[in-house]
Amino acid sequence: MSEAKSTNRLARRIALISGGAQGIGRAIAALFQREGACVFILDCDERSGNQTAAELSAQNPALPVKYLRSDLRDPGEIHSAVGALRKFHGRVDVLVNNAGVELEKSLQNLTVADWDLVLDVNLRGAFLLTQAVIPLFTESGGSIVNISSIHASHAFPDSIPYACSKAGVVALTRNLALELASRHIRVNCICPGYIDTRLWEEYLRNSPDPKALAEQTTALHPLGRRGIPADISEAALFLASDSSAFITGTDLIVDGGLTLRAHS
Repeated sequence: MSEAKSTNRLARRIALISGGAQGIGRAIAALFQREGACVFILDCDERSGNQTAAELSAQNPALPVKYLRSDLRDPGEIHSAVGALRKFHGRVDVLVNNAGVELEKSLQNLTVADWDLVLDVNLRGAFLLTQAVIPLFTESGGSIVNISSIHASHAFPDSIPYACSKAGVVALTRNLALELASRHIRVNCICPGYIDTRLWEEYLRNSPDPKALAEQTTALHPLGRRGIPADISEAALFLASDSSAFITGTDLIVDGGLTLRAHS
């Protein structure tokens, strides 16, 4: 996908993106920066977080990207990161809850620790970060974009904690949308399908037959390809910007038609 010319749809807005160091989060951070936002990326991976912030800042020195470290399992770290953001700008206009972990295990092999890890990061973390950031939204409101998954509505093997966490993100989105509407804060979520990120590439390499798996997963998509991070970042830009000013409480499926196969 070619890089489109900036239309400054997020000019002068302050955006916080969790899990912004890599993959989908990095793509969202890069696009938001190109569209004029002052971007903060929050991530527990200091090395990748600092590297991403430095690389994006070098691309556009007029809009440097800042890195904030936080483990979303720790409320204290979340409040420290949000406090640091407050010192920089004192407000937030866009929050993207993107951070997440995925775990594939059968029911019999799952442990309580596995369950807690996935739910604590994917669902509890999104709740805690949103709760901490809400006071930074001004009277003019803003937008919250949560990243869920097609796992929220469709069953896949060995994905129980992940599916439950992502279904919870959809429910969280709808309830936040209702509660925050009076504050002019819109809340929506995106449900991606297969997206080619570093984690997916590692999974592919470690599979018994990478070529066969790549062909198999590509064939599942009526549009003839798996997704790329830019597909999700463009959807996030739409939901974060005034282009979606009358949209709240929705879950947008971005999967190249993959879930259509499940219904056919």
